[in-house]
Amino acid sequence: MKKTVIAASAALLLTAAACTPGSDSPSGSTSAPSTVKTDAAALGDVQLTVWDQEVRGGQAAQMAELVKQFQAKYPNIKVNRVSRSFDDLKTTLRLALSGNNAPDVVQANNGRSDMGEFVKAGQLVPLDEWAKAYDWGSRYPGSVLQYSRYSADGKTFGEGNLYGLPQVGEVVGIYYNKEKLTKLGVQPPQTWAEFEDALAKAKAAGEVPMQFGNLDKWPAIHVFGTVQDRYVPADQITTLAFGRPGASWKTPENTKAAEALVSWVDKGYFNQGFNGQGYDPAWQDFGKGNGVFLIAGTWLQADLQKALGDKVGFMLPPGEQADAKPVVTGGTGLPFAITNKAKNADAAAAYINFITSPDAMKVLTSTGNLPIADTSEQQAPAGLAGDIFTSFGTAVSKEGLVPYLDYATPTMYDTIGAALQDLLAKKATPAQFLEKLEADYSKFAGK
Repeated sequence: MKKTVIAASAALLLTAAACTPGSDSPSGSTSAPSTVKTDAAALGDVQLTVWDQEVRGGQAAQMAELVKQFQAKYPNIKVNRVSRSFDDLKTTLRLALSGNNAPDVVQANNGRSDMGEFVKAGQLVPLDEWAKAYDWGSRYPGSVLQYSRYSADGKTFGEGNLYGLPQVGEVVGIYYNKEKLTKLGVQPPQTWAEFEDALAKAKAAGEVPMQFGNLDKWPAIHVFGTVQDRYVPADQITTLAFGRPGASWKTPENTKAAEALVSWVDKGYFNQGFNGQGYDPAWQDFGKGNGVFLIAGTWLQADLQKALGDKVGFMLPPGEQADAKPVVTGGTGLPFAITNKAKNADAAAAYINFITSPDAMKVLTSTGNLPIADTSEQQAPAGLAGDIFTSFGTAVSKEGLVPYLDYATPTMYDTIGAALQDLLAKKATPAQFLEKLEADYSKFAGK
């Protein structure tokens, strides 16, 4: 993916005729407004309710700063920000969108079980007209925007109308404790074989090779995805993850990936009781110096930098050879969307435009986040942030990103999370695990 630097903000302030929010059509889809206003200062007094999941240190800091700046620039727009954890937001958003007091702007998980269903129900407004007016296409390449595109019926993911705009890029990689690797006499692994050898040496030395908390079920999706990326061709992963016909979970390559993950359990590479430990306690334990490796996303950058300082590093999962093209799970953070109950959709769009602007990307960088736009224009701090900016840039420039596996179907998030818990607990064999995923996938995508 090639990043394109956005034009000057002044060139984007195009004022059109009055806007009316999208209305529900008989089929349940919501139509895009035919005209929009981008002069937010001229919208009158507006109360804007925003729900987001930016609750952790650096995430919360960047959002608080951007809300402060937005209200200073547009004092006529009062932002009522409600911040919830990822799990709380996922649980409450569906009910909120169906009620009469829905928020105006929400962060919605890109996957079919969330954004896809919201689009199908006509609960989100297409953003295409605002994208044209604000020239978001010059800020975000199509390869990024595809993660927020759906057909109006919510069936096709990656194509169709634009329903959201993300702030951050994401890649799932490997955090490592530099101090512990040095004590083990191990360099950061350059190949997959070296990585597994490092896990074995850590276990032999009495260390916790890999911190892992899977009580919430979804963390195992990232760990399995990392292993799967080593065994399954990238195009097959993409077809499966976007829920498109033409692939299968029941392949020798996916079987090898499932078997490899189970072998890590058998070899004791995870901490004790990992299936009963929460995600946050696991990475926090790693931040306290317990564990050599942690497979997790770039969203933990600020917190782990604060906890471990220069002792922590980050790398893309290595391939079979040191110079292999990366294949890595990633994409965008949760995009910001406008609900069909928004009282002033133009104000909502102005807010989204502001928090994803080039100036906003600088705020994200300064608060320890990974900006998805203008990434190469940012001056990343030394240390962990530098590792992460380099890793994301490599994955993007070499077109190595593959989607999150739970995107595949409206029910895959629950299906794969539960199936992975059973697999890791040895309650299901690799074949039984893949059978469950295949049943969900084939029912939705067909053969």
